[in-house]
Amino acid sequence: MSALQRTKSLFAVGLMAFTLLALPAAPPAHAMDIKRVVSPGGIEAWLVEDHKVPVLALEWTFEGAGSTDPQGKGGLARLVSNTLDEGAGPYDSQAFQGRLQNDAIALSYSAGRDGFGGSLRTLSDRRDEAFELTRLSMAEPRFEPEALDRMRAAVAASLKNDLADPNYVGRRLFYSTAYPGHPYGDEIRGSLDSLARITPDDLKGFVKSQFGRDNLVVAASGDIAPEDLGKALDRIFGGLPAKSAVTPIADVAPKGLGETILAPRPTAQTVMLMGQPGVKRDDPDWYAASVMNYVLGGGGFGSRLMEEVREKRGLSYGVYSYLIPMDHTALVMASGSTMNAKAGQALDIIRQEWARMAKDGLTDEELADAKTYLTGSFPLQLGSTQSIARTLLQVQRDRLGIEYLGQRDRYINAVTQDDIRRVAKRLLDPAKLLTVLVGRPEGVTPTKTVEGGS
Repeated sequence: MSALQRTKSLFAVGLMAFTLLALPAAPPAHAMDIKRVVSPGGIEAWLVEDHKVPVLALEWTFEGAGSTDPQGKGGLARLVSNTLDEGAGPYDSQAFQGRLQNDAIALSYSAGRDGFGGSLRTLSDRRDEAFELTRLSMAEPRFEPEALDRMRAAVAASLKNDLADPNYVGRRLFYSTAYPGHPYGDEIRGSLDSLARITPDDLKGFVKSQFGRDNLVVAASGDIAPEDLGKALDRIFGGLPAKSAVTPIADVAPKGLGETILAPRPTAQTVMLMGQPGVKRDDPDWYAASVMNYVLGGGGFGSRLMEEVREKRGLSYGVYSYLIPMDHTALVMASGSTMNAKAGQALDIIRQEWARMAKDGLTDEELADAKTYLTGSFPLQLGSTQSIARTLLQVQRDRLGIEYLGQRDRYINAVTQDDIRRVAKRLLDPAKLLTVLVGRPEGVTPTKTVEGGS
């Protein structure tokens, strides 16, 4: 990490610490007053207005942007996200970063397969400067060769380092096996070869084609009035093209179900990843699946997987299950690591718990405890201006409706034992698990061995 990158990171952490310390405890989700703000130019945002602390947060996504990189230029979207704040308008990289730091402004971008996101946090009395720098970063990015080469080198270094990480190798092997030939199966950072081909013109073309007001979703929280937010929306985003040229990607089901794939590595432990089709966020079974998953492996030390694999047998420091909803697919997964000599035993136990849940569902006590946790812990996720804005953004992206936060507890509490049994039988079949192992596992017969594993 370069000195400039370390400065960026430390600065962002500092502002986050200020925000967290300054804010009072979050109100219950059902008590939040969420306002729909439409700017004079027609740009919509959701806002939770709170003037108790002079901090505001803005979160936005260009939906679908960067879902596919041009042929031979893998990693373009991620490189754009790393470089947008490296100079814009009249400011070169050093001057732009200096203005952000001098005015306590945290501006960042991120790229994923379902969209390209931006994040802004600022003190209220610096918001005019923050809005202008944000506007410049998207409307007039400089993408100077020096900054591009520096960010390219940083991404390349991270790729090289990750190749030595068995957890990374496992994730890459899992997704490339589950989604071959689909963007979800690609490394979003590209490759060393593809990164070398990316030019400043490629970055400029990405911004011009992918950022449009038609695929823009915005959320805000903190010290700003609706009328001021409306003006800010036009100022920041109003100069973007009305229409983007995003290339849609197809819905896809995971492949490789039932396979056990090994990437041999001279490690003391075996990394385990297992998965099969899950539920998307708009699926009616989402809430039942969430409750079921909490008991299966999402509840930390209280989950069945942790109890059976770690507590009773000491086979792992941690094993978990989780739901992964994406725009065009969904997974239910389990992961963990274990001693090489015990890998076969650990896998057998995970599969047994998978089958037990599918056959028997939950006890009444487990169902009640899961509901209590899932409803009671949610407000803790809304403890800062940024976390509130991010939650609002996700609710919009998931098309859940502006009343969702007030209804969420009701949806969870409505889950019945019949719902759990139906969803468990629908989702959990140990014979269909795609299993990826990285290490030197004993007691396992892989259906395929992949040398290199990346």
